[in-house]
Amino acid sequence: MEIYETESEIAKRKSWLLSLIVIVLVGLGVLIVLQVVALAIAPFLFNITMEEIIGLMTGDYSPPNGRMAMYFVQGLGSGIGFWLAAYVVMHFIDKADLHWEIQLPRFNAKGAGLVFLIAIGGMLFNGLLVYWNSQLVLPEVFSDLEIWMLEMETQLMEMTKYLTDFQTIPELLMGVLVIGILAGIGEEMFFRGLIQPKMHLYTGNGHAGVWVTAFIFSAIHLQFYGFLPRLFLGGMFGYLYYYSGSLTYPILAHILNNTVTVLMVYASNQGLIDFDMESTDTVSYPAAIIGLLVLLAGIFYFKKINKPNGELE
Repeated sequence: MEIYETESEIAKRKSWLLSLIVIVLVGLGVLIVLQVVALAIAPFLFNITMEEIIGLMTGDYSPPNGRMAMYFVQGLGSGIGFWLAAYVVMHFIDKADLHWEIQLPRFNAKGAGLVFLIAIGGMLFNGLLVYWNSQLVLPEVFSDLEIWMLEMETQLMEMTKYLTDFQTIPELLMGVLVIGILAGIGEEMFFRGLIQPKMHLYTGNGHAGVWVTAFIFSAIHLQFYGFLPRLFLGGMFGYLYYYSGSLTYPILAHILNNTVTVLMVYASNQGLIDFDMESTDTVSYPAAIIGLLVLLAGIFYFKKINKPNGELE
């Protein structure tokens, strides 16, 4: 079970609404401040003008140093931003103790190996969820909303394609750092480290806590046509924490998932493998079934080798 020890009044179940409002305000505030700081520093670091950076955000990808500048803005503004927001709420508002002296020793080679298998199995099964999600069609009454969501999805996909169109090894390494490592650590600290224990407390059920957090995790990315696969990933990360009582495992799984995807895109761009991040036309059901079986077996054994709860010793 998650470890989140606090006696703060605002962190108690009766104060759930106030606590969530504070988390939203602190989260938005930290993310906005760091985005502004990143935007102010980027022109000096990457020899790019503010106008060019703004152009990058609206689809003009012509500046030569644009990709590295966007990595910097995204890494500082989002990856580090989520971690800092979680830190502020945990330490200055909830005054919580995650007891890293208990969490860290729970990480071991056997658990890490299982996480690797679970992450690979999850990626294979997620291909099916990506396909199913792409086939969803809203009722006619929501046609305007669907058009807006498709436009938003197209814009986000164009930005993703630009950020993963690595031209040099330094760009690849920066992509792994920002998309893989910083995003993995920052988002897991915020969603699994902070939000999930609270949702567990508020709902009174650990499984509900995992899936409510996964829903928020997926929804906050604002990608309707990626909602199901991201919901699934959030649930997978959540159970790794819930069953082990150590954030090290979902952080590792998140980093593995993102980094493997980045490397596959790079290998595809180099002509080494056939991988299309945009393709949702086909799906390999055998691969998805094998992935699901590997995932379920991995989760079952992972739960078995870990303590059933995270009570303090």
